[in-house]
Amino acid sequence: MTHIEKTRQIIHAFLQGDIPAILERLAPDVEWEYGAISTDVPWYQARRGRAGAQAFFESLAAVEFLTFEPKAFLGEGELVVVMIDSDYRVRATGEVIRYTDVALVFRFDAAGRVAKFKHSIDTHQAWLAYHGADARNAA
Repeated sequence: MTHIEKTRQIIHAFLQGDIPAILERLAPDVEWEYGAISTDVPWYQARRGRAGAQAFFESLAAVEFLTFEPKAFLGEGELVVVMIDSDYRVRATGEVIRYTDVALVFRFDAAGRVAKFKHSIDTHQAWLAYHGADARNAA
């Protein structure tokens, strides 16, 4: 199975809410949101290991996905990039974030498991939505 096919399975599992299926495809020491800048938005924290990835998925309870649409799966070697469009609402503030052409970056290890993962997104937009209208008005 190619890394693109594995990534399609991961995205399908996410859309079905099957987090255990995702976790079993991760390396035990996976770097989640590798290279992330510091942010207090819970779902964009750098984490390590399957437990860290599980914590990421648990943090998504703070949002309601309105859309999550994979547009393209691109890959070469150990790297797969999935381009998505995604809209979600932050439950605590009601703020809606609309993303177009977000890159989900997956790096696979020699065993064929995801060793590194990150979103390539506008974290400032997420921060504003997480902190609500007061933060947006102050920005």
